[in-house]
Amino acid sequence: MSKKALITGISGQDGAYLAKYLLDKGFKVYGLERRSASNDNFRLKYLDILNEVNIFNIDLLEHTSIASLIASEQFDHVYNLAAQSFVGDSWNNAITTSQINSIGVVNLLDAIKQLSNTTKYYQASTSEMFGLVQNTPQNEKTPFYPRSPYGVSKLYSHWMTVNYRESFNLHCSSGILFNHESPLRGSQFVTKKIVSGLCDYLKDGNKYLELGNLDAERDWGYAGDYVKAMFLMLDKDDPDDYVIGTGKKHSVREFCSIALDKLNIKYSWEGQGINEKCISTKDNKLIIQVSEKFFRPAEVNELLADPSKANKKLGWKSETSLESLIEMMIEFELSK
Repeated sequence: MSKKALITGISGQDGAYLAKYLLDKGFKVYGLERRSASNDNFRLKYLDILNEVNIFNIDLLEHTSIASLIASEQFDHVYNLAAQSFVGDSWNNAITTSQINSIGVVNLLDAIKQLSNTTKYYQASTSEMFGLVQNTPQNEKTPFYPRSPYGVSKLYSHWMTVNYRESFNLHCSSGILFNHESPLRGSQFVTKKIVSGLCDYLKDGNKYLELGNLDAERDWGYAGDYVKAMFLMLDKDDPDDYVIGTGKKHSVREFCSIALDKLNIKYSWEGQGINEKCISTKDNKLIIQVSEKFFRPAEVNELLADPSKANKKLGWKSETSLESLIEMMIEFELSK
């Protein structure tokens, strides 16, 4: 009999890749999608799996509906990937961010504890919990210092997952995932914005891209690699928390430069700080301009993973280089 997995946020980037991965492993896959979701499940369609998953329209804040589903289906795995995940928006929507990212997690954990205590649970934690980093690189023992309502809400859910594991002996694991991208990344995220913006510039040289802090450094990996780590955590006999990343960091400026090189756009960087620009050396047209409106109220300047625990205990490692990832994203954009 096939194992059953529930994925909250199944229509998102990670949810779609994870659904495909689990289907390939023989799981029967169910998904949660909030009632107000407006997308057309284009990611599931792109991966050609929409007709292979069972989707329920339930919000994470609907405790009764969540409990009823957990009780009736007795899932082998539950992967909580649903969230208000846009860091920039979280300052303007702190209450909604906290409700979805924090209380929604408790609804899931408590339903599993009460009604399906053999279910294995995965919590999508985030490198944003490290925020104002206390050590570099960051591992499972690095102190947390979140710098956004999003990071704070995720820290609550991370510790609640640990608490349910230790208090009730549930199989609950958290993946502290560093930035991970793909062709299916949402348009609000800076990597998608960069790639799509530069592709637009290639098609129409009169368009230019506005970005915030070019000096911010991130550990960027491929989402398709990272969902494998999620499965490996629940496949282990003992639950635990794991940092997942490449162990390499690049600035936003470097990400832009790699994409520009892949697109064969000749360019130069000029100026500093808020006055920095990227200019075409072919015709002197503006390609990228820094704008203060994209700076965060409290910046996270550097995130760099130490994934050695996951390498050793899960046998997991990032397999896709940043250059290859950007190539994938560019090919997707240009194929539209």
